[in-house]
Parts: sequence; C-alpha cells; structure tokens
Amino acid sequence: MRVFEAMSEQVRTVAPTMGAADAWHLMKTQGMHHLVVTEKDKVVGVLSDRDIAPRRRLPSAAAAMTVAEVMSAPVATIEKGETVRKAANLMEGRTIGCLPVMQGSKLVGIITTSDLLRLLGKGGERPTHNERATLSHKVPHKKVHVGAGRW
Repeated sequence: MRVFEAMSEQVRTVAPTMGAADAWHLMKTQGMHHLVVTEKDKVVGVLSDRDIAPRRRLPSAAAAMTVAEVMSAPVATIEKGETVRKAANLMEGRTIGCLPVMQGSKLVGIITTSDLLRLLGKGGERPTHNERATLSHKVPHKKVHVGAGRW
C-alpha cells in the first residue's frame, strides 16, 4: 500500500515566526496534534503538541517563545508514492509521530501514527486481484523444419 492511500490531505501549516502559545491554541481548538512549519513554501520543521505542552498544559515559558524555538528540525519527509512500510520505519527509527508527505518539493499531505494504526485496524491488506491465467506446459511445440537437412 502507498502513502497517498493512507495520508491526510488536510495539512495545517504555520510560519516559524508565529508564537508558540498561538500555535498551541490553534492545535487545541482545531483538534490537531501536528503542524507543519513552512517558510516560503518550503518545509522547515514540524511542531507537535508535545513540543509545546508535554503535559497538555501550556507552560509559562512557552508563552513567550516562537514556533521556531520549539519545533522539531530538521524534518523527515516522505514522497507520496513510497510504501506505508517505509513511512512506518522512518517514524519508528526517529521516534516521531508524523511525516510531511511531499510530491517533489511541494507539500501534499501528512501521515501520522494514527493513520497507520487506522490502516492496521482495517487489515491493511492489498486488494485482491483477478487470478492469473496459468500456462499449460503440456502442449507440444510444433517444430518447423527448415530445409531438407542436407548440405
């Protein structure tokens, strides 16, 4: 299965200059856990709710910080056509909760651990294809004689 089949296309982006308290408020009101940080249409980081408020409460120190100060960077990304297995391995190896999905240099989506767990819960099996016709090896080949066999 490919990443584009499991990803979410609704990606919320913020600027690195945004206040961390504003970003936290945005995540809390919108019910999101991750924001992709972009600068001039280039992905520069990812902001998780755990980066700002590890205990689900905004600490007073984070109120005066910007997104750039608390975001995770450099960011790991994945191409839209890659496999979900590769996405899971990238997340597991880095202990991260999401990957921005790219198509070339353009941000097209996000895939999270929740998306992967949802996929696993559904069964995540490949769709069944029509049975492939089997070839019969018992049909004799016709030999074509060329010439009379004499020199």
